[in-house]
Amino acid sequence: MNVPTANWSYPTAIKFGPGRIREIGAACAQAGIRRPLLVTDRGLATLPVTARTLDLMEEAGLGRAIFADVDPNPNEKNLEAGVAAYRAGGHDGVIAFGGGSGLDLAKMVAFMHGQTRPVWDFEDIGDWWTRADASVIAPIIAVPTTAGTGSEVGRASVITNSATHQKKIIFHPRVLPTVVISDPELTVGMPRAITAGTGMDAFAHCLEAYSSPFFHPMSQGIALEGLRLVNTYLPRAYADGTDLEARAQMLAAAAMGAVAFQKGLGAIHALSHPVGAHYGTHHGTTNAVVMPACLDFNRAAIEQRIEAAAAYLGIAGGFDGFRARVVELNTLFGFPGGLAAMGVDAAQIPTLAAEAIEDPSAGGNPAKMTLENTIALFEAAM
Repeated sequence: MNVPTANWSYPTAIKFGPGRIREIGAACAQAGIRRPLLVTDRGLATLPVTARTLDLMEEAGLGRAIFADVDPNPNEKNLEAGVAAYRAGGHDGVIAFGGGSGLDLAKMVAFMHGQTRPVWDFEDIGDWWTRADASVIAPIIAVPTTAGTGSEVGRASVITNSATHQKKIIFHPRVLPTVVISDPELTVGMPRAITAGTGMDAFAHCLEAYSSPFFHPMSQGIALEGLRLVNTYLPRAYADGTDLEARAQMLAAAAMGAVAFQKGLGAIHALSHPVGAHYGTHHGTTNAVVMPACLDFNRAAIEQRIEAAAAYLGIAGGFDGFRARVVELNTLFGFPGGLAAMGVDAAQIPTLAAEAIEDPSAGGNPAKMTLENTIALFEAAM
């Protein structure tokens, strides 16, 4: 009898629903934060949703401090500037506000402000996280404004090394936000391209977690339902950005994807990370573009599982029908037909493949990734 053994962890307190941003003051009080620094990206910094949140902070006696020097693929230079702003303001916690880039950078500001070692010393390798001084990690309130990465319920951030152009996953259990405010009204203003790209990021998280060979039935079940939610509601959110039900269901799906990928990620993310680091492409869109080729790459290992998922999602045709649905969604959203159309140079494929097989996501892929077959996979995704 083969009885599996595994270690599991599930996330945090989530205040979900329209208008819940009004509870930002109570959330900070719950986390013990009196002088928060709101960290977001440049694009969000001047938008009404951010001004409204700053107003609510001020009304609650929390001030209205903001840091927004965050790139689409945040790097250690953004982090250094954020930490400097945190220290200079005498802050005691962080409000992580925005999409994946803002949330990831904000979590790292809370993590790094009191550490004495460089951020790369805490990469998600083995027990490197134990090198950190956990006692100085600041509390975090997370407020997602996109429905994709699910970083609001994650214990890690992706930071790009600006010197090597490699994306690194920085992990610590206490990077998990204390409270999440998941308010679909904040996502209504998302542009259609961002709605689609972030939504397919959630789909990729769910697909890869569902397909991962590791044993985690809770994650697998959550991933399967997350796939159904994205398949059903992302086209609606894309067609009508004011569809609050679709926006809410996509926020749920994004959080579910991030919870589920504790089970593992795979080739989709292993390819997407180096492409995004070198070419600055949108992460979720890149995931979507390489997804059909990665499904083909893994077919022998996942065909039966994908057939079951297709049936649950109401997609006819088993594996081929599921793959066709991915292509249909990519076409609906106007995504490029391959990596070449995103500006990827075929001459760089050996470099990208070498980085892909070293990416932590590669270890969760159902089919073993080697340099040779990953080069072929990149060529198929071009």
